[in-house]
Amino acid sequence: MTEDALEDAMTVAEAPAVRKPVVAAAEETPIEQRTIKMRMEGVNVYYGERLAVRDISFPVAANAVTALIGPSGSGKSTILRCFDRMNDLVPSARVEGSVTLDGEDIYGTGVQAVEVRRRVGLVFQRPNPFPMSIYDNVAYGPRRHGEKNKQTLDELVVSCLQRAALWDEVKDDYRKKSGLALSGGQQQRLCIARTLATDPRVILMDEPASALDPIATLKIEDLMAELRDNYTIIIVTHNMQQAARISDQTAFFNMGDDRAGYLVEMGNTSDIFTRPQKQLTEDYVSGRFG
Repeated sequence: MTEDALEDAMTVAEAPAVRKPVVAAAEETPIEQRTIKMRMEGVNVYYGERLAVRDISFPVAANAVTALIGPSGSGKSTILRCFDRMNDLVPSARVEGSVTLDGEDIYGTGVQAVEVRRRVGLVFQRPNPFPMSIYDNVAYGPRRHGEKNKQTLDELVVSCLQRAALWDEVKDDYRKKSGLALSGGQQQRLCIARTLATDPRVILMDEPASALDPIATLKIEDLMAELRDNYTIIIVTHNMQQAARISDQTAFFNMGDDRAGYLVEMGNTSDIFTRPQKQLTEDYVSGRFG
């Protein structure tokens, strides 16, 4: 299944004069000493008979940004989609192992994928606003989950646009203006606001700034730094500088001889980029391959 098909199946400016530096929230605190929001244990993902990723185990710290890095084909997006069961939408996909959210296995018996995706939101690589007003884009998820009170929806839409750092740019015509009429960076922040409207615990981002210009990219990075106070964020990025700037923890993946992705090492971002445990990690972050 293509990325476009996955997106379809999910239905559900100007730079500041001075940019505040993005500082990792807890880069000196070891992961094992932090509250763990999600955990992946012994995960293998197959597409038909082909093993795509093998034996993946790592924790995701709460209220932190965890970056997944590695060369193309190492399974980063496949791993990311395990956290909200989006791989369920691929007919040939099979996931083995466990993925927990607050200690509950999201692949456990009786756990509904749609409920998992409400608690774990996903922002795609390319902005994908719905062909409707900005207001209706943000209100879409709550309405799908049964919210009908107009005042509640009004307050929620404004709150989410504010938290996504978009309100000041759209407040004059957000009820009528189409989400498709926004710039690329604004569309991506609208998609983040739409994700926030379902009250998720975790936000997944699959290269959310790769299609954006540098100014819009900085806005997304600043927004992630603000959101991590209240959310747990997992981001896939090919941009080493971006991973170093915005993340608290980094997991480095590579492709094995069997063409399956695997985890090389994970640790605090400062450690991964300045004193990695594995030579392969050193080679990758220093640009020797990938």
